[in-house]
Amino acid sequence: MTKAERAHPSERMEPGATIGEVAELETLRRIFPRLPEADSALVGPGDDAAVLSAPDGRYVVTTDMMIHGPDFRLAWSSPHDLGWKAAATNLSDVAAMGARPTALVVAIAAPTSTPVSDLEGIADGLREACEALAPGCGVVGGDLSVSDTLTLAVTAFGDLEGREPVLRSGARPGDIVAISGELGLAAAGLRLLFERGVDSSGQPDAARAAALAAEFPAPIAAQLAPCPPLADGPLAAIAGATAMLDLSDGLALDARRVAAASGVAIELQASALGEDVGLALDGGEDHSLFACFPPHAALPGGFRAIGVVTEGEGVHVDGTRYDRPGGWDPYRGWDGRVG
Repeated sequence: MTKAERAHPSERMEPGATIGEVAELETLRRIFPRLPEADSALVGPGDDAAVLSAPDGRYVVTTDMMIHGPDFRLAWSSPHDLGWKAAATNLSDVAAMGARPTALVVAIAAPTSTPVSDLEGIADGLREACEALAPGCGVVGGDLSVSDTLTLAVTAFGDLEGREPVLRSGARPGDIVAISGELGLAAAGLRLLFERGVDSSGQPDAARAAALAAEFPAPIAAQLAPCPPLADGPLAAIAGATAMLDLSDGLALDARRVAAASGVAIELQASALGEDVGLALDGGEDHSLFACFPPHAALPGGFRAIGVVTEGEGVHVDGTRYDRPGGWDPYRGWDGRVG
């Protein structure tokens, strides 16, 4: 489907129309003009599949789901927030491989009672996240389906631009351990939402969440609409990063993954982890970039040192092994310290 064939987003249907009332074709007609176009798309939405250019001859691909309940609460997140976060969290995984994000495929399953305007809001969030965080990246296809639970599934693609991918398995003793982005801020936002963004029965409350967003904009935004430092992923690869990953599940848990994959120990300095060391270690969803660099390397972009790689195994904080099973696990949820 060409741009000229798409409906203009300023066209409005009757207020409150649901996807069940207008059906798939009309819903798609409303969504398409709001989605970002990808510079790499040779064939975009409208055919059975997209066609992307791959100048490098290789591409990075990752996928993730967001499900109402375990991953977000509609009382706390606007449709725009959901689209933004769905893009940002997947694009961060691409950047963590040292690649430049190029395209997204988005599938949405929603109840038939879902207003079409909600899907338009999700599309707007996807577009604005791509424009702000990864210019040139766009949505090249996807799917719509029905479900009792609102679910977003996003697949992201990236271009290595001739570089080798940065894996989790390359850290070596003596490497600098560094971070680009926040530590614990998203977890602080989630803790606020669970403590003060609920009604008397403990259920998520939209009005209380809005008041929190006004009072504590930084942590609430970090949780609901994160801004990962995507440009620092390719910069880290160019600077010779030996290992890297997206901090989605908590610093301690994710650092443990690098340590295990590389056969080393990660020694962290508590003084470099911010005011709340517990949240920094166990909070999760910061979507910062964790990377290891050769000794004496000049750290690129927004990276700052937080520790070193040593002989051994596991994660240590100020010389003491840190084995607390914190962070996010989809089968047991958040660590109790967070929420």
